[in-house]
This record gives sequence, structure tokens and C-alpha cells, in this order.
Amino acid sequence: MKKALVLVALALASGALAQRTTVTIGVYPNLDDVVKAAIPGFQKKHPNIEVKLVTLEWADHHTALTTALATGSGAQDVVAVDFGYVARFAEGGGLENLANAPYNGNSLKNQFISYTFPQATHEGKLVAIPTDIGPGTMFYRTDMLQKAGVKPADLNKSWDAYIENGKKVVAANPGAFLIPDASTVSSIIIRTNIPAGQGVYFDKSNKVLVGADNARFMSACTTAKRVRDAKLDARAGGAFSPEWTTAFQKGNLATEFSGAWLAGHLQNWLAKDFSGKWNAQQLPGGTFASWGGSFYAIPTQSKNKTAAWQLIRYLTTDRDQQILAFKTTGAFPALKAASDAPLFNEGVPYLANQKARTLWRTAASRIQPLEVNKLDPVAEEIVNTAVGSVLDGTKDCTSALNEARTLIERRARR
Repeated sequence: MKKALVLVALALASGALAQRTTVTIGVYPNLDDVVKAAIPGFQKKHPNIEVKLVTLEWADHHTALTTALATGSGAQDVVAVDFGYVARFAEGGGLENLANAPYNGNSLKNQFISYTFPQATHEGKLVAIPTDIGPGTMFYRTDMLQKAGVKPADLNKSWDAYIENGKKVVAANPGAFLIPDASTVSSIIIRTNIPAGQGVYFDKSNKVLVGADNARFMSACTTAKRVRDAKLDARAGGAFSPEWTTAFQKGNLATEFSGAWLAGHLQNWLAKDFSGKWNAQQLPGGTFASWGGSFYAIPTQSKNKTAAWQLIRYLTTDRDQQILAFKTTGAFPALKAASDAPLFNEGVPYLANQKARTLWRTAASRIQPLEVNKLDPVAEEIVNTAVGSVLDGTKDCTSALNEARTLIERRARR
């Protein structure tokens, strides 16, 4: 009898082991920190699912994913996708339509910040679920502004006010710069005041919006040029370049525009010696913009779609997990219920205990949905190059933007 019970127990144990599933998830920094923190809680709820994490740098991750989706092999069961790549991957048809059964993802829509689901929907297909967002904000050094006698509100009344008062800040702080790179100003203006139904670079009918006849792009270009001509920027290049990083670590930057997530980088490594000297406020001119955001998708080639969906549901719709993710990296949660947590009404120690999270929550609620296009990353690269040619003095805004439009239209016809 005892022998029979032992055999039954072994058989049950063997069956349990056989049912154990390993689900792989491919991410980039610092989403990997979020997933690492999430695994214990997920496995407590799903003990038969083991999570294997694969991390590549942001660019390498998306390059590898592009290849895997095109060839039909090599992708993880769950993949992180940056906002700028969602439409491109959706167009290729390599991602599951999460609107369909058994996922029924559209039933989750009302749980998320309003502008996120339109970003993940392409031609009626829901290809990903949002996990974090980047409400835009202006970070500024309180000590530098005080030394110049400039109030924070003086800087964000308008772009004209930002430049004119920025001159005072730089003059009062020898060796300092108002902003790492003038190109950032261009990027912000390009992403604000976009009419409903349009995208950043294309309208609904795929018409290219870039050009000297578009006031948004001309304002972006000319304002950035004014910043450069006034010698207000450190010419540090794009975010996370070596020069950009060094400028923060030296402590000679007065402001920067970014997503709310930058606070985590400032605190943890970028400017950790300057705790209590940074604050945040809304973007100039009463505008609101999004700095990217991350999504999770399931490649059609996945062999573990059920487990993959359970992992995505946990990472995106579990309130405690979304709050933990925010605590871990500072990435603002896409889940509305998470932003009602008491944590959001607390001061941020690094930002001199400013209640900045309520500021970012307001910004998130004011950002309008944008149309996404598979060629957005290509258009962004072309426009950035065009603005760069203006900033280095080789072209004027009119010719640079019109040439950019021609290049984008050429790529769109391929």
C-alpha cells in the first residue's frame, strides 16, 4: 500500500513538472530591472511558469527583434517594444493581435492612460499592451535659478521666456549651460500642439507633415537655432551620449526636458551628487508631450502564448506590480489605478521633496493620442539630421526641412 502511494505521489510530481512552462521575455535597460523585481510576485501567483529574462541594449534589442520578426524565429515569448517601433512591427505582421480571443485585450482599454491604447493599435489590430509612459517635464536646478534671480515660472511661460531668462541663468552661473543640446528644444516643439488625428510626422492618410510650410516644424527649427546662436547649450548631443552624461555629472546644466523617468536616472547615477538641487515643472507655454513609453507584445512565433499573456497581464494590469515598477526605475505607470497610489502624493527626496508625481500625473492626463506610423523612426532620424545641419550652420531651416520632406517621401514610396 505504501509503495502504491509513493508511486502515485511520484506520478503526480512528475505530472506537475511536466506542466511547468518556461516563458522568455526580451527587454532593454532599465525594463530589465522592472522584470527582475516582478518575477517573485509573478511566480507566487503562477508557480508553474518560470520566467527567463533576456536583456539587450535598447538599439540592439530592437535590431534583433526586427530580424526575428522578419525571419519568423529567434524572438522571445514576450517582447518589449518602444513606442517608436510599435507601428513598424505591427505593419510587418509578426505580432499577435491582442484584440482577438483568447486575449480580448481591448477589454482592458479603460484601465490605462487614454493616449496609450491608440499608440498600440494599428489598422484595427491591438499589437501590444502599455506598461509605462513618459509624461514630458522640465527639470531645473533651483540653485542656479536663484543665483540669477529667475523664478521657475519665468522659464516656462513661453519659449521666448525660456530663452531670454535662460540667458540670465547662464550669465549668473559661469561655466554653466541652460540645456545639454539645442536639438532637444526642437524635439519638444515637434511633439506638441499636434492636431487630433495627426501623427508626429504623418497624417492619417500617410501624407508627410514635415516641411517649411508646417508652422510646428518651422517653430521647432528656428527656436532651436535661437538657443544655439545664444550659446545656451552645451552641444552635448542626444540623450545618453557620453557628452550628455558628462555634462550632468559635472553639474553644469541648468535645465533639461525629458520624460518623468529621467528623475530616476538623475538620482541613481546621472547626477546623484546633486540631490535636492533639482526640481521639475511643466513644459513651456502650457504644452504637454510624451517622451516615449514601453509596451509588451507577443510574437506570433511564440510557442507559449498562454503563459506569455499571463505574464503581460501581470506586468501591466497588476496595480501593486505597476507601483513596484515605478519605485524600481521611476518609469511612470500606464495603469491609471497605479497613479492613485499614496506614493504619488509623497515628496520625491531627490527633488527636494517636491510632490512632482502629481505634476506628472496631470501632464499624463493632458497628453493627446497621436497616430503612429511605421516610418516614424525613419522620419525622426531624417528630421534630426536636418535640424542638426541648421544648428551647425550648414543649412537654413527652410531648405533643411524641405529636403527632409523629400527624403521621407522617397522612403515612404519604397
